[in-house]
Amino acid sequence: MAEEEEVAARTEKVIRIQRVFINLLDSYSSRNIGKFLSNSVVGASLEEITEEEENHDEDKSAVPGASSANLKEGTFQIVGTLSTLETPCPNFAVETYYAISQEDLLMHLLECDVIIYNITENPQQVEEAIWAVSALNEEISHFQKRKMFILVSTVMTWARSKPLDPGDSEIPFTEEDYRRRKHHPNFLDHINAEKLVLKFGKKVRKFATYVVAAGLQYGMEGGILHAFFKLAWSGEVPALPVFGDGTNVIPAIHVLDLAGVIQNIIDHVPKFRYLVAVDESVHTLEDFVKCISKSTGPGKIQKVPKENAFLTKDLTQEDIDHLLVNLRMETLFVKENFNIRWFAQAGFVENINSILKEYKQSRRLLPIKICILGPPAVGKSSIAEVLSKYYKLHHIKLKDVISEAIAKLEAIITPKHVWEGGEEEGEEEEEAETVEDAQELLDGIKENLEQNAEFVCSLDASDEFLKERVMNLPESIVAGTHYSQGQFLRALSNYRDINTEDETVLNYFDELEIYPIHIDVGRLEDAQNRLAIKQLIKEIGEPRNYGLTDEEKAEEERRAAEERLAKEAMEEAERQRKEAAETAEKIARWEEWSKRLEEVKREEKELLEAQSIPLRNYLMTHVMPTLMQGLNECCKIRPEDPVDFLAEYLFKNNPEMQ
Repeated sequence: MAEEEEVAARTEKVIRIQRVFINLLDSYSSRNIGKFLSNSVVGASLEEITEEEENHDEDKSAVPGASSANLKEGTFQIVGTLSTLETPCPNFAVETYYAISQEDLLMHLLECDVIIYNITENPQQVEEAIWAVSALNEEISHFQKRKMFILVSTVMTWARSKPLDPGDSEIPFTEEDYRRRKHHPNFLDHINAEKLVLKFGKKVRKFATYVVAAGLQYGMEGGILHAFFKLAWSGEVPALPVFGDGTNVIPAIHVLDLAGVIQNIIDHVPKFRYLVAVDESVHTLEDFVKCISKSTGPGKIQKVPKENAFLTKDLTQEDIDHLLVNLRMETLFVKENFNIRWFAQAGFVENINSILKEYKQSRRLLPIKICILGPPAVGKSSIAEVLSKYYKLHHIKLKDVISEAIAKLEAIITPKHVWEGGEEEGEEEEEAETVEDAQELLDGIKENLEQNAEFVCSLDASDEFLKERVMNLPESIVAGTHYSQGQFLRALSNYRDINTEDETVLNYFDELEIYPIHIDVGRLEDAQNRLAIKQLIKEIGEPRNYGLTDEEKAEEERRAAEERLAKEAMEEAERQRKEAAETAEKIARWEEWSKRLEEVKREEKELLEAQSIPLRNYLMTHVMPTLMQGLNECCKIRPEDPVDFLAEYLFKNNPEMQ
């Protein structure tokens, strides 16, 4: 009996496994939805949420909807397409496909229990979604079991809807009003896709179709709001821009809460097939931008014309449409019928701390604080300037900057005198908010001062080296600074006096278990401190910030191309120089060899001539006269064998024989 129960349990577990297709798994929205479902147990949302799970917001590090006991066992199997092969394949996906034919894609869709098409980010996917639901509808007769098609659309198909009550524009739309929705002009294809999806699943049990109208998605990597986070984080502007008056209400939802809605649809298979996925907030564009600015930016906002939105390169036309929509929506069906472990039910502003934390983690934005210590003229300022540019950090040159900031904040939070006549209620609220923000910022600064840096760099050099460095500085640099002879020597002496072995700032960091990076600048013998900077960057690591912007990438590519061309030109010039040198050397060697050969021939000729003089003299004296006589006799007698006759004649008439 026990074995039968075990087999039944295994069989039930196999049946509960569901294969889910999601398009464009390498996009922001689909990636997070896929990752969420891959960690969600099939059927988990059918269970009632316990009291412990209701307090989930206290632990934002856990993935909502995941089973901590069996994280992978019984979870959804995720497959899907990719937009490019350049991005790494998501580790949560069982299979991924890229640039395959419609026949192959349909085959993969038929292998899945749930097909999710997300058209909230890429408008080009609308056409593919329409094709997919149409192709699946034609294959219904071949379905062995029920399949589900979920179209993740956008509230922009409601953007131009007329108010439910002309006299009260604050009444929100709900799912029940979906037949009255009017789309934004740029989202005509989206609403047509919604209508087609609802049509196909209307009277067919084997094919359940759903449409989810999602609000502006935020959370994790940031979504559309990433442009504002990035602008705030970089610190390049004094205030974040608010396009228009900023009073437009934007329906929004955390991307993981949207994934929770989809999980509930799969588990519950509700009869109502058009759902709205938004949180409970009623935030305006100004609320979003102001919150981002205060939490991680300059703390200020600036209202600019709507047209300025098109100058922001990180925003597409669809992004701008979402940011400028003015729409109030409420999701009644989801709240009343689904068991969602909400991540940010109250909205963006109320959950900014956890949202900012996950944003930094997802984008790997880890702030670096670097403290550079050392005697005067060791190169602290120049090295700090280079490091601040490399790591995109603020370069704080004087401690007076911090003291001044603290003094200003303390002045703000100090109780003021009450003037006669009092203040208006709005001004009192604004002042209270300013004091609260100032107190929060002041506490943060003091806490950071207590925690101190993450990296401490200790630069040092001998007094002789530092004195010689200052002496070699141009007069234009020394003028008006503390590098004059008297001031520098006093500063150096004072530094040595207050930094003895027993009492130094480095000892303080050692107690905090922050161990300094020691560099002896004098030994490097590098006036520009390039070696010291290179060593510090190696110790600190790569920048933990955003990657290069498009302009920086273009500049980097241009510089790399120029360097490559310059290198190739130098290599070509070097090759030609070597070839010319080799040719010249060959010619020189040939000329030298020819010259020597002529000299040898001349010497041989002279030697032969010198050696032939005695022989010629002998021949002319003793041989030639006899030979001439013999030739004359041979001509007269004409013997049969002239050679033999001539030889006999020479032998007989040899003067030496006679």
